[in-house]
Amino acid sequence: MERAGRLISKLKIPKEVLEPEALARTAWPVAVGRKIASHARVVRLVRSTLVVECEDSVWQNHLYTLSHQIVRNMQSILGPQVVTGLDFRPAVPRRGPQTAVAVRQEAAPVVSLDEADSIADPVFRHLYKQSRKNQMGLDFELAPAPAAPFKQKVSA
Repeated sequence: MERAGRLISKLKIPKEVLEPEALARTAWPVAVGRKIASHARVVRLVRSTLVVECEDSVWQNHLYTLSHQIVRNMQSILGPQVVTGLDFRPAVPRRGPQTAVAVRQEAAPVVSLDEADSIADPVFRHLYKQSRKNQMGLDFELAPAPAAPFKQKVSA
């Protein structure tokens, strides 16, 4: 990546095409390394100060102590005028996506009309339902319907 940064700086590309913020974002992992880049990300470039969002205040303090080295690395990659300072901020905790099932369950609780569903143990619930079924006389099976008598067509 460092070679690519030097190559880009040697090209005769107008500065309007390459935005300083985009260059700073791409140079960040090279300047700090993969491990630090996985715990901190570039948010924006304000004038020549790079705003970086860290996982927590521990990373913020750690990166603040390394800020002079990081600025030197950024300047060696991008040039002396693009990034002259760093501002580290702890990241705001983000809420993860929710599944639609969880939202529906919270919105409309299911009310069971069967009293057996209030029994927590599945074995006792099954036994209760079977005994209730036997008591009510619902334990019979429907017999198959009798077949119609066979009529033979007689041809005339």
